[in-house]
Amino acid sequence: MKIVLLLLASMLMLPLFAQKSPNLSKVKNQQQKLQLWADYCDELVAIENFSLLRTEGKKGLKMTSKTDFVNQSLFLFYVGVTFDYLTEADSAAYYIEKSEHFARKASNRYRTLEALKQLSSIYQNYGSKAKRERVLSEFRRTIDTTSSAFIKGNMYQHLGDYYINTGSYEKGLDYFLKGAKIRRLLLPKASESDSINFGVQLIKIAELYIGLDNHLKALEYLKESEPFIQSYKEAIAHVKKDFITVYLIEDDLENASKQYHELERFLEREDCFSCWIMLIESDLPFAEYYRDQGNYTKALQAIDHARLLAPKYADEFANAQIDYTHGTICLELKDYKKALGYLKSAEPFTNDDDPEVNSRLLRSLAETYAGLQNWEMAYSYHRRYSALQDKLLSEKAKKNLAEVEGLYQNEKKQAQIIELSSKNTINDLTIKNANRQLFYLIIGFIFAIAIGVLIYFQSRNRKKNNVQLQQLNAELEQANAIKMRFFSILNHDLRSPVANLIHFLQLQQHNPELLDEASKERLGNSTLTGAENLLNSMEDMLLWSKGQMENFKPVPANIQLSNLFNDIKQHFQSEERVRFEFEVEQSLHVFTDENYLKTILRNLTSNALKALEKSENPTILWKASVYDNHVLCVISDNGPGANQAAFKALYDETEVVGIKTGLGLHLVRDLASAIDCEISVETGSSGTAITLSLPVR
Repeated sequence: MKIVLLLLASMLMLPLFAQKSPNLSKVKNQQQKLQLWADYCDELVAIENFSLLRTEGKKGLKMTSKTDFVNQSLFLFYVGVTFDYLTEADSAAYYIEKSEHFARKASNRYRTLEALKQLSSIYQNYGSKAKRERVLSEFRRTIDTTSSAFIKGNMYQHLGDYYINTGSYEKGLDYFLKGAKIRRLLLPKASESDSINFGVQLIKIAELYIGLDNHLKALEYLKESEPFIQSYKEAIAHVKKDFITVYLIEDDLENASKQYHELERFLEREDCFSCWIMLIESDLPFAEYYRDQGNYTKALQAIDHARLLAPKYADEFANAQIDYTHGTICLELKDYKKALGYLKSAEPFTNDDDPEVNSRLLRSLAETYAGLQNWEMAYSYHRRYSALQDKLLSEKAKKNLAEVEGLYQNEKKQAQIIELSSKNTINDLTIKNANRQLFYLIIGFIFAIAIGVLIYFQSRNRKKNNVQLQQLNAELEQANAIKMRFFSILNHDLRSPVANLIHFLQLQQHNPELLDEASKERLGNSTLTGAENLLNSMEDMLLWSKGQMENFKPVPANIQLSNLFNDIKQHFQSEERVRFEFEVEQSLHVFTDENYLKTILRNLTSNALKALEKSENPTILWKASVYDNHVLCVISDNGPGANQAAFKALYDETEVVGIKTGLGLHLVRDLASAIDCEISVETGSSGTAITLSLPVR
């Protein structure tokens, strides 16, 4: 996550160009001389002329009495801020720590806090954990003890800056929000510079929300910042760039384009050389957006526009960003050679500036080398990418470990220096042998990596093929099971109506004399009804089969049980010999697959009819109720009953089945299992009762 933070100079309202060094020869008062020289140094800070500031700050030290602790602190501060906090942190720390020392001797709270603010930045890259914690503790103690709301808000801001720069974004955001809350209360009495600083603080908060993927909050703070930065051109351009970034992330191309055109018009009418970098940094998200959309023509147009501006306005890091984005577009286009050129060009400038960008670059380089089939380099960059990801995920822990390792290495080097000074000749020979061995080890290591990469890709391809084969076998088994299940449904739902129809036709053809006109009419009506039910059943099953062609899976819905019982009544109304009874409340519902449950009910009813073929006054009762958070559907008959072995197909998957031997019960078992329906059977000499239990959902 890259968080771009604006830096607003504390001396914002000073002139843009430093005056010449003041002529102190006519000033007799020593304090006036020091004040004029301090004002001069402030001007050098404002225009960031740090090379001259270092010289002039040291002159101020020479002019200051050893007992003037305040000015000693001030000029030491000027000298300290001229050093680069990344590469010259030790020198910066030396002068700023002395500045803090004299400020404390002078009991000057303002100068002490100014020194501590700089030390918090220095200690992020230099110094022990104890030093960092001391400064942070001072900030927290100031927040707890100061009566000045302005100082308290300022401390919250610096605590937020520290935690953001060390990767603790959520913690940094929390401090920023606390600081912003205090600054809002001070706005009615704030100076123009303080108002601008508040606007800049809002931009920082917005960019933190961008990095944390909370884009609505980011837009909220960007919009709030605009009224406060109207006299700060760099901030205006920066906000436009941030709006573009957020809108493109949210796929709002219209508003992103609108902000881009507003930024162009702003740059055309305003004289702000440093603002043009924001237009370059706005071209890049457009390039990335079009790249991700697959519109590579527009992506390349955005990159070309950024390159057109780069020679005049871009620094090294901005050029590296352009090369990186261009490289990723070429990677998407599979132009691996061109992608490699751009990505390698960007690599030197991303190592330290932004770990997140560096991580993405390493991943892109790994993919590029893989596209070029340079597996050794692909493996090397992917390994570096993985290592950097691990580092980003545990940044604080890694940093502590690095400090411990650094202390260990320093101690080890000191011991080696002592040993080298006493055994130069022997160690020279040892070093030569070690270098020779190291060379052989490197050659062997490279060879081992090449073999390992080859074995790895062969193993991966073999595993991939095995997985595909297993998947195909599973799909084949599932397809066979689906066919078997569907044929079972066809057999049990259509066989009985077709058998009745054939029985009547055979009776009419071979023994017409047995039927009088009334019987013919009754049986004809019954047969017609049965044929219509058969047609409806076929239509139901055909529609069901069409919906199940891809996946034979239940599709649950809220079903009224009385409708299902009416379907049973209508389906079997040609069975005049058997009396059907139904007990169900109209409001009773169950959440399950209608076709699955309907097929189960029909099959159980068909089995009950077969059991009642030789019974007198045959009766089938369907009853539905709710018990213990389950819906119970019970079918009972007054047939001769049977033993439990007759229902073995309901429980045992290994039971051999056929068209006439348990296929219906086997089908009921499979369908019931698919919809989480439990089945229990009670049978004896007075009939059979089968209970279906479905959970209430």
